[in-house]
Amino acid sequence: MKPSLEHVAHETGAAEKDMIAMDAVDRRPGSLKRRSTFCGAQQVADGRDGGGDDDAGERPCGRSEEKKKGRKSPGERGERGPPGDTLRLSCHKLQESLLSSASGYSNYRGILNWCVIMLVLSNARLFLENLLKYGILVDPIQVISLFLKDPYRWPAACLVIASNIFIMIALYTERRLSVGAIGENVGIIIHSINLSTVLFFPVATLLMVNSVTPVGGVLALAVYTILFLKLYSYKDVNKWCREIQHAKALSMSRSFSCPTVQRLNGAASRSQVHYPGNLTHRDMYYFVFAPTLCYELNFPRSPRIRKRFLLRRLFEMLFFMQLLVGLIQQWMVPTIQNSMKPFQDMDYSRMIERLLKLAVPNHFIWLIFFYWFFHSSLNFVAELMQFGDREFYRDWWNSETITYFWQNWNIPVHKWCLRHFYKPMLKRGMSKWVGQTAVFLISAFFHEYLVSVPLKMFRLWAFMGMMAQLPLAWLVGRVFQGNYGNAAVWISLIIGQPIAVLMYVHDYYVLHYGGEEPAAPVLLS
Repeated sequence: MKPSLEHVAHETGAAEKDMIAMDAVDRRPGSLKRRSTFCGAQQVADGRDGGGDDDAGERPCGRSEEKKKGRKSPGERGERGPPGDTLRLSCHKLQESLLSSASGYSNYRGILNWCVIMLVLSNARLFLENLLKYGILVDPIQVISLFLKDPYRWPAACLVIASNIFIMIALYTERRLSVGAIGENVGIIIHSINLSTVLFFPVATLLMVNSVTPVGGVLALAVYTILFLKLYSYKDVNKWCREIQHAKALSMSRSFSCPTVQRLNGAASRSQVHYPGNLTHRDMYYFVFAPTLCYELNFPRSPRIRKRFLLRRLFEMLFFMQLLVGLIQQWMVPTIQNSMKPFQDMDYSRMIERLLKLAVPNHFIWLIFFYWFFHSSLNFVAELMQFGDREFYRDWWNSETITYFWQNWNIPVHKWCLRHFYKPMLKRGMSKWVGQTAVFLISAFFHEYLVSVPLKMFRLWAFMGMMAQLPLAWLVGRVFQGNYGNAAVWISLIIGQPIAVLMYVHDYYVLHYGGEEPAAPVLLS
């Protein structure tokens, strides 16, 4: 007799409950009775009685039909059963959100692309606003005309040429010391006078000659500052070599001046130069033009000049130089000029607004200058001279402390300070804190030296800015860690430099123009 509709519905509901309850254990091998129950329930759900055949309840459901058709069941194929019911019952698992630190997720490439796009769009808007407000202010002819308006009176260029006198004095003093013609004390006196003259002779010239422009003065003083550091290193290294020679050492210490020349890219071995064979004009001028401040008797050399690399660096030098001049003329000069009135009126809200507006172009120009000088220019000179040590900078952009930044953004200066200033102080018994303070002190002196003398005014803003790095380094190192420390370093770079720029420009305008806003090229004329 056929079952009634109510009976079928009741049996179907019971079968579904049985299917859910036995789903987990149905996959276990050997559970034949449970599988038969499942099959029976499925037959009832299909409207079949399932009791006519004695073996029907013992057959695994659907397996006989698959065997008859020559197909393997999912269990025999090594596959799991239909996951539909399991997925429908359980869709969650223990996991963290992607933006949580505990998730371990680190692929933020899309967010980085978004930041770059937003940066480009925001700066494009500022650039378009600048063009609409001021028009095109870029004038390459203006820079060239500054040098050609009086071609027979270039005091800054004459100063650079005159530096050869001090180079020759250092070389011939070392030659006399090497043969014992003069004593060590006399040599120290001659070197001290020579180095002092290197620092103060250009200062006296720039202050007395009014035709020198601030830009020309900065370039001349930069050359003399580099020459001072080079000649100081030249004096020290040759003195170390004499001390080793007098001690009858068989070979010079590698830590002083004579590293082993390595084979790089198939480079042939070069003969080693020994003291006093290094005291030649060729050796001296190679060191003067080499992109380093630390002297050695045997520099690491590259095997050949890579012409394509050289041309790329030359193209970058020319391109970024024009870009720097254009951005200064178009972007920085109008912003600085518009910042003078808030400074004169002591309008603090407008001063902060002007400061933040100047921070973006100033920092952008500083970054371009870093790439132009430390990568393009120094690599160009190094490739041309086959100078092998190309570590002019390290990953300062990852700095988490102020100290790490100053140790890694300018490697030639850092090596000089470490080799000729910091370590000698430690050997004399000074503490590390005193040594670090002395390094910042000499750095502050040269920063002020390069700014105040060309502007012909002494305000000590650069000096105080550099000395402020000491408490700032202590604060960042103690309070901020990791990404927060890196953010603090970036903020100090982005905000600190525009403050110094505005202070110097404001004082320059007040001193030379009585507070009136002059035309744009006054700092260049």
